[in-house]
Amino acid sequence: MPIKETAKGPIITSLELTPLQVPFKQVVREAMQQAGGLGMAIPAEEEWTGGDFAICKITDEEGNTGLGEQFVWWPETGASPKQIILAVQEALYKYVLGQSPFNYKNIRIRMNNNVARSETAKGLLDMALWDLMGKVKKKPSCELMGGRQTNTLELCALVPLMDARSMADMACGWKQSGYRTIRLKLGNSVKCDIEIIRQARERLGANTRIRVDYNQAYRPEEAVEAIKAIEPYDIELAEQPVASIDFMGMAYVQQRVNVPLMSHEGCFSLQDIDTLIALKAVRIIGINSERPGGVTNALEAISNATSHGLGVVIHNQTLGIADAMMIHLAAANHSSLGHDIELFGNIMYEDDLIIKPLNFNGGRVNVPAGPGWGVELDNNALERYATGPTVVIKL
Repeated sequence: MPIKETAKGPIITSLELTPLQVPFKQVVREAMQQAGGLGMAIPAEEEWTGGDFAICKITDEEGNTGLGEQFVWWPETGASPKQIILAVQEALYKYVLGQSPFNYKNIRIRMNNNVARSETAKGLLDMALWDLMGKVKKKPSCELMGGRQTNTLELCALVPLMDARSMADMACGWKQSGYRTIRLKLGNSVKCDIEIIRQARERLGANTRIRVDYNQAYRPEEAVEAIKAIEPYDIELAEQPVASIDFMGMAYVQQRVNVPLMSHEGCFSLQDIDTLIALKAVRIIGINSERPGGVTNALEAISNATSHGLGVVIHNQTLGIADAMMIHLAAANHSSLGHDIELFGNIMYEDDLIIKPLNFNGGRVNVPAGPGWGVELDNNALERYATGPTVVIKL
């Protein structure tokens, strides 16, 4: 049975968890099919046609609600929405029900003590706690993370892996829309990489930042060759050039190239980040809603990265709830990041699952107004895209 603890604030009385899949927009699917159905060099076999998610709603005894959202993809997270929900349903729920959301640190300690790993499931609950805290306090959640440092955030645009000319065309389109940072997918071959970057830099000019993402495409020796070949084109960062589990390989590459490396697929826990830092394997870490496991871990990861002189990129392809969370996280830590954030879900998916869309405009996004994340779940959309029944767990 859940253990009640005396804490300031109303206690949590119910959890609702829903698995769902939201298809990509047709134009996104068409672009991805030009590169084998994935739009990137990751060696996965199945076409990527949409995003799989778990949505969590927690409710307290006063009727306040908090929302969490986790994106999952088998080639990266190694879990499905139903598995995440099962971890909550069979174990993690008991450390949340009966608690005040303001006990979030103790809740996390108890989850860690009793359930190994499962950072994505823990992060789903943690995210909902932070939304609920904002609702209870009637404040935007960024103000509970140390205070809002900015009202508007610069965004980075994404160009999937295609032929060089098509990628340069799309990059120029993003620039004309107001984006000043572009992420280009690479990894088919060193020769192709060079041509993609050459054309993009030539057409974008010197004032647009270019970052690249290899999606684990190369062995360490190949990655060194590939990155050195594009160094003359002023590359902001190179994301995950080698396998996510190859921390030593990342260190090998970073010691031999000038471009800062960023780990994303390899940052699923605080321990992963600590190891990457200790090995001097990266100069930038990638953080999102599920990596390294919710808001509480993300705040610790940002603090740790900053103390070691590392930059941070907050990014993922999520729906409106997680987008809002990452905007609040970035707004509260703006001075520590050093790089534009990446939020691609609003461009990729046919629905964002929130009532009022976030204010994306001209390569920028505003911090949502209102308490918590400042967004409201669209229950009709939730029902439309659900891939299974909503699991309800009550105190």
